Amino acid sequence: MAMITGLSGNEIFCLQKQGLTPGDLVIGNSVISLGLLNSIGSGIKTLIGGEVHPVTQLIHEGRQRAYGRMLAEAKHHGGVGITGVSNDLIFHGTNVEFLAIGSCVHQAGAKTEHLEFSSSADGQALYCQMDCGFTPRQFVFGNVAYSIGVGGGIIGSFRSLARGEIKEFSRIFNETRHLALKRIKAEAREVKANAVVGIQTSILPLAGMQEMVMIGTASYHPVLPEVYRQNPITSDLTNEEMWNLIHQGYMPVQLVLGVSVYSLGLVGGITAFFKSFVRGEIHELTSLIYEAREQALKHIAEDAKRNGADQVVGIKTYVYNLGGGIIEFLAIGTAVKKMSGVGTVSEQLLPQAIIRDQDTFVNTADTTSIALLNQPTNASSILSVVVGLLVFVFWVIYMAVIVFHR
Repeated sequence: MAMITGLSGNEIFCLQKQGLTPGDLVIGNSVISLGLLNSIGSGIKTLIGGEVHPVTQLIHEGRQRAYGRMLAEAKHHGGVGITGVSNDLIFHGTNVEFLAIGSCVHQAGAKTEHLEFSSSADGQALYCQMDCGFTPRQFVFGNVAYSIGVGGGIIGSFRSLARGEIKEFSRIFNETRHLALKRIKAEAREVKANAVVGIQTSILPLAGMQEMVMIGTASYHPVLPEVYRQNPITSDLTNEEMWNLIHQGYMPVQLVLGVSVYSLGLVGGITAFFKSFVRGEIHELTSLIYEAREQALKHIAEDAKRNGADQVVGIKTYVYNLGGGIIEFLAIGTAVKKMSGVGTVSEQLLPQAIIRDQDTFVNTADTTSIALLNQPTNASSILSVVVGLLVFVFWVIYMAVIVFHR
């Protein structure tokens, strides 16, 4: 039977340079009902803000089942490892499917009784990692399902009447974001790795909540000090970027996160709403987003300092519209520092490790839903918060009048 692989020509070329040959595509999946998620989460997420532990656990187990079934297929095909492992959630109406996909690789003379490694890195990225001195061990992930909750919502609603940072929301979001990072490190320690490289972060809406998930490759690097066995280094740099830095003697030490949640406030919301009908800059929104960005970057600088980094590179920023005139600003980067003994095997990176494969099939069906996850505050959301707050204010006045007359 002909081999069926998900590896591209460039990936096959790069893996061959590391003594690996392509194998079959392997798949694992698990489907659960969204009704189950709702029933577990609805009674909890409305009480307090932060992580919804039963939902986190349920999603974690679903992802693990899919991953485990993919591993079983790879063992059946006699693979020495799996590259390009993904672990996605796909919505099918009222059900959600956990889907793990990767491609087997083989090695001449290797024992096939067990898999030696699994990696989220594709063939090109895996070449870069190995040329940097990393030995891949296992695909790892860390996830957290969370909500603001009624407690945070009530406090936040009052705080959102005033312009500026809503510290209750910032605290909840900051804590939950770091939980995913903490858990991916824990999985790396279990397989005796001292690094997690090539981390990719996603935020997904799920049954009225959100899930943040980080996936990456737990690896071992021989020059890293012993301290990193207990506190593995983490990096969300692309593997090509990491190769260039390590070639210069820099090692990533920590993926750093900065989160700030800001409200335009009642007065600012009304002003910005009316200004949105006139051409020109809306200064209230400009300054709000600027302040949120500065606060998030301040958190990143503090995080990097705690890890003794020389600099933070590859910073990416995202603005999320939480509704009601409230925005979250999220900044992610990798703290790096100079280390002795750090370098690459090759003097130059292979062109085949850099060339990006062109996608010959473009699916535009889901672009709208994806785009809506990352949108700045707009006039319609400002209008909604203005109307909502005005109704709230009139209700308070009405109740006060009734109490006074009694």
